[in-house]
Amino acid sequence: MKGKTQMNWFRSLLVGSLAFTAACASGPQKKQTAMPEATPPAARQPAPEQQPAPSPEKTDGDAEAAFAAALQAYEAGDLDGARKGFEAVVDVLPQSLNAQFNLGVIAERQGQPDDARVAYEKVLLLDPAHVPAVVNLGVMYREQGRLDEAIALFERALKTPGREYDASLLNSLSITYRVAGKLDASEDAARRVLVRNKDNPGAYKNLAHVAYAREKYRLAELLAGTARKHAENDPALHNLLGMVYLKLEDRPRALVNFQKAVALDAKFAPGYLNLGALALAYRDYAGAERSFGKAVELEPGSPDAALYLAWALDGQKGRDPKKGLAAGEAFEKVLATRADLPEAVCGAGWAYASDRAGWEKAIAFLDRCKGLETTTDTDKQMITAKVQGLQSMLKAAPPEAAPATAEGEGEGAPADEAIGGGGAQPAQGSEGAQPEAGAEGDATGGAGSQPGQGAADATEGDASDGVGTQPAQGSGTAPSGEGTPAGNGVQSAPGATGR
Repeated sequence: MKGKTQMNWFRSLLVGSLAFTAACASGPQKKQTAMPEATPPAARQPAPEQQPAPSPEKTDGDAEAAFAAALQAYEAGDLDGARKGFEAVVDVLPQSLNAQFNLGVIAERQGQPDDARVAYEKVLLLDPAHVPAVVNLGVMYREQGRLDEAIALFERALKTPGREYDASLLNSLSITYRVAGKLDASEDAARRVLVRNKDNPGAYKNLAHVAYAREKYRLAELLAGTARKHAENDPALHNLLGMVYLKLEDRPRALVNFQKAVALDAKFAPGYLNLGALALAYRDYAGAERSFGKAVELEPGSPDAALYLAWALDGQKGRDPKKGLAAGEAFEKVLATRADLPEAVCGAGWAYASDRAGWEKAIAFLDRCKGLETTTDTDKQMITAKVQGLQSMLKAAPPEAAPATAEGEGEGAPADEAIGGGGAQPAQGSEGAQPEAGAEGDATGGAGSQPGQGAADATEGDASDGVGTQPAQGSGTAPSGEGTPAGNGVQSAPGATGR
């Protein structure tokens, strides 16, 4: 539609911000009482008198039993019970690495990042090269944009004798370098993994991401395919391949890979986000609503998922004005965490304008939209006209209900047809240029409500990004590419959490 502000709302998410792997260990492991000579800068060594002493009434056997009970509570979903159990273990064995590490994992899952950071730092006081704690803390730094600190943490751990080629540390370092835009360093870190493990899927996946970032999509396809040979059940690999195929304008194969990702892991939020974006590209707003709704369910605090869901709902308001009200509410949820985000402010205005019940809110949001620096003069004129029209209609008596019509008659205009304006752009075929992820958002001619890029940039959801959604637990073998933590058991299979 002429005069519409082009809003690029499908911004690339930070690589690795959505996915983690799991660590496990065998039990409450004791650590030598001697403190390490070097500790992470952020860690504070507690004074000896502040460390709780083991209770004389309890034995190591009691600690083992308490650890097992805490682990069982965690596996049953009782995070509070698990936390209390591991705290009891730490009371008995203050230098138990596994119990202390697990307290960090639980704190992350309960949305307490400061407590998680403190727990990981306590582990690193006892063992500066404790791989799961280093990786989890590094991922937290990366999520917070503290990239230099994350890189320094990984590099310091890699200098520990015996850790120079640790796959988990190197792969995490590779991801962090890539997020920082240092592609050469990211590639070098991934290749160091292959020096000792030529079949490491995490390293090939990182190299594939680097190739993708360099727009070498055929090379990215080859590298991701190589990684898949060794990790067929990794949903992040299929998600990456889906993104690659979108860039290669092969939508059918992209769709297959996104579907495979969520089939492998029903809680893999990046896959649902990309499925929703692909649905928007075809103007399948109902399908997009289902996919984005699932993403919101998995990530209730994600403003990005809420924003995408709002666009999917907005696209259906031409047929069902109540969808416009739901879209307005979704945009408001985004604004709760991203105040004055133009896409949400303007989107809410045009969404609420679809139904009389939302007209007053529509006027308020459209006035806010009009005052934004991103709103063009043409859009301001459209907003002024729309607000005047809504104000006039609010003064008039509500119209009587229309008589029943034959099936199919009297429906609102479909979402991709303008009401009182030019038509929305038709979706392009897979043989054409990269389509936009959605229609022009507002069928009534709203300013600043058009989603932008295609699904390929929605989210990468790299599942090799770190350790940290499950506590230390029993024995097993580490998945190729994630490394085996020293002194803390082994890691279990990776699993995205949609964070």
